[in-house]
Amino acid sequence: MLLASNFGLGFGEFLASLFFYALFGLLPLGVFAIVLHLLYSIPFRRRERASFFIDLVETAVGSGKSVEYSILSAAKSHDRALGVSFYMVAAHIEGGRKLSEALERVPDFLPPQISAMIRTGERLGDLRSILPACQEVLRDAPAAVRSAVHYMVALLLVFSPIAVWLIFLMEVFVIPRFKDLAAGMNIHLGPISILMFRHPFFLIGFETTLFALLVLAAIIYVGGPRFVRWFQIREVPFVDWVAWRVPWKHKRLQRTFSAMLAVLLDGGVPEADAVTLAGDSTANAICQRRAQNIVGALAQGTPLAEAVRAFDDTGEFHWRLSNANQGGGGFLKTLRGWHEALDAKAFQQEEATAHVVTSGLVIMNGIVVALLATATFGVLIAILNGMLTSL
Repeated sequence: MLLASNFGLGFGEFLASLFFYALFGLLPLGVFAIVLHLLYSIPFRRRERASFFIDLVETAVGSGKSVEYSILSAAKSHDRALGVSFYMVAAHIEGGRKLSEALERVPDFLPPQISAMIRTGERLGDLRSILPACQEVLRDAPAAVRSAVHYMVALLLVFSPIAVWLIFLMEVFVIPRFKDLAAGMNIHLGPISILMFRHPFFLIGFETTLFALLVLAAIIYVGGPRFVRWFQIREVPFVDWVAWRVPWKHKRLQRTFSAMLAVLLDGGVPEADAVTLAGDSTANAICQRRAQNIVGALAQGTPLAEAVRAFDDTGEFHWRLSNANQGGGGFLKTLRGWHEALDAKAFQQEEATAHVVTSGLVIMNGIVVALLATATFGVLIAILNGMLTSL
């Protein structure tokens, strides 16, 4: 009541004002927070459902039951946590299709590498053997990487649109007034002020372009592999080439190929067939071509440990596979330490990139604000100098 009386408002008007600000201020903020949370959680929900599916396959294989029967049994629970894609897979299986065929009909249910591994397991008639490689592919990212990516998305969705809008308002309503004032008083302006006045929409275009690129990055992050595949051309695998060139994705593709190759070799699959199936399991055209180069080298009598140089330009894969071949306990067990090292390096590079991008965005936006402030205050200083000179 005291607050309302200080502003000359009745109690009813005070409550109406609070309701107005809560409705048009807090409600949009709450809706934005909910939408942001949903966007954040989409990639993790996909990973959790993929992990649940692999656990379901492992349980079914361990108990001697059919994987298709276990999927249909789980679908009868009508648990919403399983997701719509899971029930679509179950519907295809109920229609008489095999597991791999059902997964092809619902490509957004599992990551492409996992689906390719399951197809490989069906060809071999042993899904149990490919499960360790699937679990390595689905290894969770550290909390630091997740927080860095989330911070970048939050910066994108909150700060960049506000920066674009504020710069637009200044360029349209504020700077023209200063420009007219300076011209009317015949004041000599500094170089920064002249640059801002002659190219008023340069900063708007720069911020808008930057915002559009970040929106695309956020859509790719949220949309996942299924969305990225829309940009893939079969004759020109541009997306696969980019994935091979991105350092952390390159290491994960290398880990996927190595893990699947180790599983197949431990299962007694011939080397040429193991290399071909391991290349297919990466779901990457560049990896598949390099795998075919390895097969060609094997056909000429080159040992496998030497032939894998065609897959890895650094030669580390050759060294690791040579040591694994000499040691005991199987390829997968011997190479697991290297796979964990590849994962750690990939996470480190991804986190560093996220921090560099976010820091760069903050610095660039700070430079833009500094240019606007310098141009604006430069006019005021020039006006004051002109007034002092006239006195």
